[in-house]
Amino acid sequence: MNSLNDHETTADREIVSSRIFRIGRDLLFTAWSDPHLLARWWGPKGFTNTFHEFDFRQGGDWKFIMHGPEGGNYSNHSRFIEIIVPERIVLDHISNPPFRVIASFDHHHEDTLLTFRMIFNTAQERDKVSKYAVDANEQNFDRLEALLNETYPETGTRG
Repeated sequence: MNSLNDHETTADREIVSSRIFRIGRDLLFTAWSDPHLLARWWGPKGFTNTFHEFDFRQGGDWKFIMHGPEGGNYSNHSRFIEIIVPERIVLDHISNPPFRVIASFDHHHEDTLLTFRMIFNTAQERDKVSKYAVDANEQNFDRLEALLNETYPETGTRG
């Protein structure tokens, strides 16, 4: 992954998805940092996951297989680059296609704004992935919202 800094323009290489969740950011962050919770919602509708390694620390690896509803298996390897509890998770998706993920958890009144940025090496790579990733990210958020409603029913969420 190309190194990224605050001055680099990445808009033409990004896919950005965001949603407001009616839950505190500590609990929302936990849904990302707890592998038992993460495995239940990660991926588009109909997917399940088998986690082989989840070392949630800077430099730690996350290796898993996404099992598609049609029977396909998709190996994934990512590495955590930065973790600021409960504000931000940065990881590099090492498997093809390579990209960087920046997940930001920002206060929004009593709720949390989750912003999920996927940054690719080139605009062409972004264009190829955006054909399915935009909808897949929304499905991810739907599954996350359902998990939060089930796990923390007293909070409720809204999209």
